[in-house]
Order: sequence, then C-alpha cells, then structure tokens
Amino acid sequence: MASSLEDSLKDSYLLLGSEGALADRALSKLIAELRQESAEITTLFASELNLGEISDALSPSLFSERRGLIIKDLQDLPEETRIEVTRYLESPDPTLTLIMIHKGGVKGKALIDQIKKSGAEVITCDPLKRESEKEDFVRNLLMDLGRKASPTAISALVSATGTDLRELSSAVSQLASDTPAGLIEEIHVNKYHQGRIETTGFDVADKVLDGNFAESLITLRHAIATGTDPVMITSAIASSLRGIAKVSGANRGQRSFELAGELGMAPWQIDKARRQLSGWSAETLTSAVDAIAKCDAQVKGGASDPIYALEQAISSICHARAGRAISRI
Repeated sequence: MASSLEDSLKDSYLLLGSEGALADRALSKLIAELRQESAEITTLFASELNLGEISDALSPSLFSERRGLIIKDLQDLPEETRIEVTRYLESPDPTLTLIMIHKGGVKGKALIDQIKKSGAEVITCDPLKRESEKEDFVRNLLMDLGRKASPTAISALVSATGTDLRELSSAVSQLASDTPAGLIEEIHVNKYHQGRIETTGFDVADKVLDGNFAESLITLRHAIATGTDPVMITSAIASSLRGIAKVSGANRGQRSFELAGELGMAPWQIDKARRQLSGWSAETLTSAVDAIAKCDAQVKGGASDPIYALEQAISSICHARAGRAISRI
C-alpha cells in the first residue's frame, strides 16, 4: 500500500495564494490521501518554529513508514530557519510528504523561488474573480461529495452566496447534506436560502440578547445585505425574548424536558433560553419586550425606514441588557 501513496503523492507541495477556501480544499485532499496509508501527520505553524524544531521535523523518522508534515503560514518562517527547508528539498526523505502553505505576496518570495526550483508541486490558491471559476469550484466541491447539480442550480448558488468562497464552500456542504439523493436543482437552492434567512434572523437575535450592540449591528447589516427581510429579523428577536420571558417564570428545579409541554418549547430551546436569561432582570426584560413590540408595529406598519427602526430597537434592547436607560424609538 505504501507504494500506491508514493505513486500518487509528490515529495513536496506548495499551496500558494491568498484564497483560504482553495487552500483548505487542496489540503483536505492531500490529507485524505495520506490517511489512506495511515500516515503520521504533523501540523506546524511557521512563525513558532526555531532552527532545532524545523530540523527535527524534517529528519527521517525511525517509527513511521509514512509521514506527512504540514507547515502553515510559510511566509512567517523565521529567516534563520529557511536554510533548513531549502537544504531538505535538495535531498528529500522519500517517506515524508512535505506540504507548505503560503498566503502569497512578496514576504518570503526568495524561499518561494527556491521551493519552485526544487520541483515541488505548486497548487495555485489565488482568489476566483470570474463567475465561471466559482461555478467550477462549486462543481468540484460537489464531485468531492459524490453529488451533482444542474447548471442553473450552481449558478443560483454562486449568485446568492456572494464573493466569500468559504461561505460558498459551507453552503455547498450543507446543501449536499440536506438535499435528497439525485440531481440538485435550483428549487433546492432556493429552499436552502429560505432556511438561511430564518437562521440569520436568529443569529441577530442571539447577539442582541447577549447585549452586544456592536456585534448585533454587524450581524444585522450582514443579514440585510444577504436579503433578510427586517420583518423576519424582528420576529426572530421577539421570539427569542418571549422564550426567555417564559423560562424566567418557570421552576428552575425542573429539567427542560419536563417543562417542554408546559411552556410549548422544545427542550433545546429551553436550555438555550436559560443560558440567555443570565444578565436579565424582570424589569429590563419587560423594557426589551416593549421595545421590540413597538419595532414590530413600525416595521409591519410600513415605516419609512424599517431598518432604522430595527437598529433603534436593538440599541434599546442592548442598553436594557446592560441596565442602562433605554432610548425611545
């Protein structure tokens, strides 16, 4: 079996570029190949290495037939340790697969040039700019997962997710997991993103109930930017506040599954509400409920600026959570 790994894997790889999602995918595939041979895999961060550590890591092992060594953030490798890498590449250990990850740019360029001259396989991880490149990325991710999607589904997913490849990669994984066997169609993508809207609304609610105003606004603006309706966000915040209000009056000695029927909530919702209840008093909770109720009326009543009304409600709730006076909407 060792020969099959040696046939399929090179002595050394350089994952070069600033697009982390592409580097993640390439690294995952290499690790999978190494694990097929039960290889011992070690991951090191370049900035933390000294001369002795890099020398030891690259030395032949007496205990493992096959090894994989991953050096992340190669651009941060200290100057005095780079000679060990170039010396190793001149005469690599046939039992070791060396995987080096560099985020691109001019830092450490001399080392990059030497690595390229050594014959290491370079895997380019530059940002994808064209829609067609992103669609190919999605298609390849689906192939990795043993799935296929129609061209319209792939195009819809790329259009809806935006420019963040890590978010796109996460969406592909979730979609492949949630969609029944067979071809993934555009209708599945649309259904997935409707689910994302609800989740995003509750993501905002979580930040608000924690009283983190700055994080709440960032999450709110992201939700709005990705198409979440202010009505749905308002509803999510109101629902979360109702949940902790219910839990606040319940017997703390009772377990969540015992309260589920009485409160009309799932046990996990009760557990979450109990965690979120910390820091709230009856008075501040009442103020928060009043603020979101007023916001709900404004947002649903066709307020001239529903986003502003929602921001003001979030400010009021976060101030209530902190025990400060609530500004009026």
